[in-house]
Amino acid sequence: MKSGNFFSELKRRNVYKVAVAYAVVGWLVMQVTSTVVPALHLPDAITTAVVMLTLLGFPIALVLAWAFELTPEGIKRTEDLDRSARKTATNRIWIYVAVIGAALSVGLFFVGRYTARNTTFEHDASPARTEATTAIAQKSIAVLPLLNESGDPKDEYFSDGLSEELIAALAQIRELKVIGRSSSFRFKDRKEEPKTIGEKLGVTTLLEGTVRKQGERVRIVAELINAADGIELWTRTFDRELKDIFAVQQEIAEAVASSLKVTLLGSDELSSATPKNTEAHNAYLQGHYYFHRRNLEDYRRAFGYYDEAIRLDPDYALAYAERSEAWTLVGDLTGEGKTAWPKARSDAEKAVAIAPGLAEAHAALGWVRFFTEWKFTEGLSELTRARELAPANPTANDLLARVIVYLGKLDEAEKQARQAVELDPLATSPHNNLARILWYEGKLDEADAVARKGAELQPTAASSRRWQVLVAIRRGDSESALREAQAEPDESYRRFELALAQYARGDQKAADAALADLMANNRGLDYQVAQVYAVRGDKEKAFEWLQIALDNHDTGMLALLVEPLLKSLRDDPRYKTLIAKMNFPTT
Repeated sequence: MKSGNFFSELKRRNVYKVAVAYAVVGWLVMQVTSTVVPALHLPDAITTAVVMLTLLGFPIALVLAWAFELTPEGIKRTEDLDRSARKTATNRIWIYVAVIGAALSVGLFFVGRYTARNTTFEHDASPARTEATTAIAQKSIAVLPLLNESGDPKDEYFSDGLSEELIAALAQIRELKVIGRSSSFRFKDRKEEPKTIGEKLGVTTLLEGTVRKQGERVRIVAELINAADGIELWTRTFDRELKDIFAVQQEIAEAVASSLKVTLLGSDELSSATPKNTEAHNAYLQGHYYFHRRNLEDYRRAFGYYDEAIRLDPDYALAYAERSEAWTLVGDLTGEGKTAWPKARSDAEKAVAIAPGLAEAHAALGWVRFFTEWKFTEGLSELTRARELAPANPTANDLLARVIVYLGKLDEAEKQARQAVELDPLATSPHNNLARILWYEGKLDEADAVARKGAELQPTAASSRRWQVLVAIRRGDSESALREAQAEPDESYRRFELALAQYARGDQKAADAALADLMANNRGLDYQVAQVYAVRGDKEKAFEWLQIALDNHDTGMLALLVEPLLKSLRDDPRYKTLIAKMNFPTT
């Protein structure tokens, strides 16, 4: 066939028109894919596969166009058609295909542009991200630890203390998301770019800077940074006498608020219960460090520093509030609540009396009322008040999240727990609490992922393997349950977890030994003994230990309304009697 005849034949058989139509429709398919795949959080490989298949289909379409014709009566071989009829029918059909395809493509292009613009800040909802499935807030900031440039490592506490106070001051501003200290201080020796830090913490602005302390004077350079591109929004330098340091903290916080207020904030006033003594603040910071390691030994270490802070500054409300929370947890972990919890109550009441506007003070008092005294309505009221005073305060949000679940409000508890994680995404306690709630709800995969994240953030935290163990048992993976139980840092919880894991494995001898060990060395875990017996199907023993737990005011009893491990007991009248004795508020 001559070349001239070949091209004429291509035209006669409508191969050119098929090529144009295929290009239009192929582009349309790729546009749809590039829009839908990201919107549904599908793997990027799908987009790649669609593009490759579209390209590979092009020569196939041309071959088919050579051999067949598309007519109103269907697909027919080219040789079977009358030339004039073919020309009229196919011209009309391919014009329709091209026009419709082009119109849809253009429309989809604009839809894609619109949806891309409106999902710029959309948050990755996977558990591996942060487990706090919310969009990055526009009104958000993280105070990164200010760098100590004094030349003396002993002054590190001073720069850390200033950073801490700035976080506390900014957390008072309504509608401003302020990341908690535990997460911000993860970037103390930061090497990441602002954009990376902003994405990890879920914020749009960063406050960073340096501190130079020389003699009785201090120079602070503060910078407000746009996290998305690292552009500096403003820089301020503060040269002051050391005695004015707490006033400087307020100035910096007010400067940040003033800068953001134009587009982000209302007319909220800043308030902060600052200490009067820098040495007291140093002692508090050291206590705070040990407190957030979340285990019995470090709680006890923290007490010495809190005591020193309060000795140096008897009106240090924040030190009282945090010491109160530590007392509640020590009483719970040791089973010595009768001696520890009155101290917790005294400290919390003292904190509120000194600083009635301090969110941490009301949170501490609410935690004592609810968790240790079982005055549920009063406790919930105080915790709600704490959040009202400082909506972005990590402590207020975390403690509130911890108690809501006990009232059987699982959806509300999960929502609050996710908010607590969002406000302090690199802190252990909020993750551990969210994992607990997800476990209660039966959301096993996410509970496991969140629990592992919490354990990764603070491997020495007490009970940091509990939810992984329970998830593995419920999945039927007893070997994983055993490995997780053996890795539990806290001795008492390790005994409890081993008793469950060994029973799940079917090793009766090892399970009996672990249970005997748990009962012989029982340290405030009466409720956990009851859980083990319930899992083993021994109802009488389970109820016997539940009564012991109630008599000993074991805080595990707070979970009666939602506890999955006691499911086999719920239809028994004795279980309903126990719930009635707890006197939960009507929900």
